[in-house]
Amino acid sequence: MTHAGTEPDLTDRVLGGWLGRIAGNMLGKPVERGDYWTRDRIDRYLRRTDALPLTDYLPEPPPDSEDEDFVLRPEWRECVRGRIHGSCRDDDVDYAILGLDLLETHGFDFSTEQVGELWLLRLPFLQTFTAERAAYRNLAAGLKPPLTATHDNPYQEWIGALIRADIYGWTCPDAPQRAAYLARRDAVLSHTGNGVYGAMFAAALISAAFTAPDVRHALDTALTVIPASSRLARTVRRVMALHETRLTWEDTLATASAETAGLGWIHTVPNVAVLTAGLLYGDGDFTSTIALTVRGGLDTDSNGATAGSVAGVLCGAEAIPSRWKDPLEDTVRSAVFGFDGVRISALAARTVRLGHPQV
Repeated sequence: MTHAGTEPDLTDRVLGGWLGRIAGNMLGKPVERGDYWTRDRIDRYLRRTDALPLTDYLPEPPPDSEDEDFVLRPEWRECVRGRIHGSCRDDDVDYAILGLDLLETHGFDFSTEQVGELWLLRLPFLQTFTAERAAYRNLAAGLKPPLTATHDNPYQEWIGALIRADIYGWTCPDAPQRAAYLARRDAVLSHTGNGVYGAMFAAALISAAFTAPDVRHALDTALTVIPASSRLARTVRRVMALHETRLTWEDTLATASAETAGLGWIHTVPNVAVLTAGLLYGDGDFTSTIALTVRGGLDTDSNGATAGSVAGVLCGAEAIPSRWKDPLEDTVRSAVFGFDGVRISALAARTVRLGHPQV
């Protein structure tokens, strides 16, 4: 929450978005494997390490963790509390950086083809996954959008386009329709249907967070940019309705999980349910929002990153507790050529200049 009597300015909110995305990503990264790290397993791990309620980065695994069957991702040594020295590399942050480079290079009139060209120029093939890897392969084979999204690509409605959308929200404060339009132009390189709607929804949500009085208003605004009959929109509205009935966070997620069963842990729809629940039950508090979102399971680092971006814009960088910011050391590791080791504050300043050249 913001400090009493203060209102974060645009620069503080944009920096809050970058810091929130990176911190939320780092929080969720050790448990990013939704078919193994279920909500139940994550909470058992947190109880076993005396970390509930979750108010900081994940703790190290206990010495006898092999017996407990708690196997974190190999990168955990760079992103658990006490071991973090700058952000570790991750595609959820790489795409925000790549989006910044896209807008700096081509401006807001960029084409989908230019997004693809920049991928080939700046992004190593082996740092792409699922739909992005399929689209990259199609680009390298000479295909053009929209065939890059549809040819031999079984991941068209997965979460990849959504994680690329933040930059369009950050550079279009309080302009959700414009943010969604930009995100769509990027997303159709690799996604269709709910995969594209997820990107539009996320961009509009972040854009709306700059001026929304609370997260519920931002969610209402974000719903206006996607088809009301889409499964994504119906799922978001369902989570909002469950929250309104004062159902517990656990019961809301259990209901949403049952109703999206079979879509897989990287599909956009169930992940947006987890994100929506984390935002609503977090109620504007940065720590609660990213903690609940990551505890929700599925694609934990992607959901934590987007939740952190929204919450960071809502509250501003100054109001993000230092335990999330300080270990990042204002430094980003990135696979995007030319950006490894860049300062988070520099990325935020460049983002502000794009959206408001006069600032």
